[in-house]
Amino acid sequence: MGTRRKSRELCLQMLFQWDMGKQTPEHVRKTFWAERGEADDETRGFADDIFNFAVTRQEEIDAMIQKHAQHWRMERMATVDRNVLRAGVAEMLAHRDTPKPVIINEALEIARKFSAPESVQFINGVLDSVGKELVTEPKPK
Repeated sequence: MGTRRKSRELCLQMLFQWDMGKQTPEHVRKTFWAERGEADDETRGFADDIFNFAVTRQEEIDAMIQKHAQHWRMERMATVDRNVLRAGVAEMLAHRDTPKPVIINEALEIARKFSAPESVQFINGVLDSVGKELVTEPKPK
């Protein structure tokens, strides 16, 4: 498994812990990394970067997901699905140089590993729609 895939999986796990435990991001990072000392600096750095972006801009990211997840409220989504979506949208926003299809494919592979089989199509549709919207927006300077 590549460094970025591992980072994305670790980010998902942190987001899941943050979402379910209603803990501060600082507490999640501290306890999460204390239990997982095996991650190298590059893997940990990328995971932290996406996690930090996702929690810092959670309202904006959730609004984008909500807009593109027709007939689904955030609180009704499975926790894993909701956080795969948050991580994917956060990466699209924070790392605009990474091709959207790469981010979407990675999110789908992670969903296949951690979520229900029927979730993959839903996640694909939402991330694809968000990605298309972001392509039409100018990149921030």
